[in-house]
Amino acid sequence: MRMTLADLGWNDDFQKAFNKLSTSKCVPARLIRDNKISYGALFIDDEGDVCEREVVMSGKVYHDASSDAELPAVGDWVALELAGDEDNENMIRSRLPRQTCFSRKLPGKSAEEQVIAANVEVVVVVTDAGSDFSPRRMERYFTLIRRSGSKPVVLVNKSDLFTDEQNQEAASTIAELSEEADVYISSAARNEGLEVLKKYLQPGVSLTMVGSSGVGKSTMVNQLLGEEFQWTSDVNETTGKGRHTTTARELILLDDGGILIDNPGMREIQMWTDEQTLRESFLDVEELATQCKFHDCKHGNDAGCAIRAAVESGELDEGRYEGYLKLDEEIEKLEQRQKKRRILSERRAKRDHRIKARNLADRIEQDQEQNPDWR
Repeated sequence: MRMTLADLGWNDDFQKAFNKLSTSKCVPARLIRDNKISYGALFIDDEGDVCEREVVMSGKVYHDASSDAELPAVGDWVALELAGDEDNENMIRSRLPRQTCFSRKLPGKSAEEQVIAANVEVVVVVTDAGSDFSPRRMERYFTLIRRSGSKPVVLVNKSDLFTDEQNQEAASTIAELSEEADVYISSAARNEGLEVLKKYLQPGVSLTMVGSSGVGKSTMVNQLLGEEFQWTSDVNETTGKGRHTTTARELILLDDGGILIDNPGMREIQMWTDEQTLRESFLDVEELATQCKFHDCKHGNDAGCAIRAAVESGELDEGRYEGYLKLDEEIEKLEQRQKKRRILSERRAKRDHRIKARNLADRIEQDQEQNPDWR
């Protein structure tokens, strides 16, 4: 297949970053699969053909990463040194800076970031108007997408299972949560909505699809590819859900142009963002807070609280405000865990430095004892 780097998502900014590296023996390559120990990577050969190779990261790339999130991930561009023969491995010598990064906090009590997709222009959230519909979960998605720098798009899928009123109400509610998001009603079972996706999937544009298991993502992927790329089961008549079978992230080149990163269904959308991004995602709440009588208003029983008044009058949805408070608390806890982790890392580094200095002093002393004339 003849393509250019631009068809894989390459641009001038990536080229400038690549030129700054000492990579005379390397070629630009994009990671399409994470095999835990190795990666799948695409690059353009001297004939202009797209080639795929299994690659591994160098020790330097591994040790230079301060966290797992800084290691190469699906969607990343890397400087790849190709092996000269079958006895050697294709080696990632450097990861290029990401232009966007859609990520979440790892599930559980960790303070680690999990990269969902690197260097994507569009994040498509697939949901439905039934059991999966949750404005609070959508607020989480929108906050993470805003931080990533990508464009948010929402598909209210499986419209064939619900009334027009239900679908429209769900779409309207979601649209009110984000001025930046494009919201559409679709039915993968009826082949609806694919034209919407194709509108965003232009040559060189990367799009990732996320959502809960069973909302129809795999069916849409199959339809985009025109083949049964992801096996899907029949829809359960009780829950309205099909079985989602994507088990790993994978970057896929589409024949009609565009790049798709498919993801397994996500049960938890834990925050990996900062306070500023949260404020930007809830400008309506922030604007009300500025109208409170006292600048240190706790938005509880304080006199002159504009937020409480807005909730009582119906101007501000109580669920949205409670969701905001929950996200704010979650981000605060994350920042506390990160601070604790930094302190522990600094202490560990100082301890290791003292141990190395002590060992060096002991070796010098031993050399002096064994060689009295040593200077």
